[in-house]
Amino acid sequence: MTAWFVLLAIGSYILGSVPAAYLAMKWSRGVDIRKVGTGKSGASNVLRSGSKWLALPVAVFDIGKGFLAVVIAQLIGLPVWQQVVVGLMAVIGHNWPVFLKFQGGGRGVFASLGVITGLSWQIGLIVMVLAYAWAPVKQVALGVFIAYLALPLLSWFFWDAMGIDERLPVTAGFIGICCIGFIKRLIAHRSELSKGVPWGEIVLNRLLFDRDIGDRRLWTIGSAKKGK
Repeated sequence: MTAWFVLLAIGSYILGSVPAAYLAMKWSRGVDIRKVGTGKSGASNVLRSGSKWLALPVAVFDIGKGFLAVVIAQLIGLPVWQQVVVGLMAVIGHNWPVFLKFQGGGRGVFASLGVITGLSWQIGLIVMVLAYAWAPVKQVALGVFIAYLALPLLSWFFWDAMGIDERLPVTAGFIGICCIGFIKRLIAHRSELSKGVPWGEIVLNRLLFDRDIGDRRLWTIGSAKKGK
């Protein structure tokens, strides 16, 4: 079983590394998505770049990467902690893809959603509601931040109601997802728009809003100009 675990963990990383957003934009428009918008290879940047019809299949593929990794681990009978590790490897692959030389990966939000849903569809549904309830006010990044924080609380205190067999490894895995998500936000290159902004403020803006400055409109305009 150990051999299956190792092989599946490696396979999950490789699957997670498949850059659907990069390939979709390259094949359909001849554009390198890493040079437009936020520079990240994810469905949100495809949408930001004006490709609404491409964003949906890319999002579904990214969710599927994390979900499939966990489900395969379940089907071959791996213990819960190994299911969690396999899922995390898919997210890590999405964020730091080997096929893009470990650069320009996405934020891992949809890949993480797939992992979460594979471990507990109830928590997966709650996460979607928490994140996208903020969409009408264009603050999905803040919703994602709140969803990240809610993950370990939901799995630890409501594990039985959420259909979780073992709360300790799942909660540890959800903490891992939070850390990966926050690290990805924090290590982004500093934008020209944030020159003169104190680092403490930048860190707070990145954690809460996934941008360097508080002004969402100015940040969006700056990202659009960067892509031209």
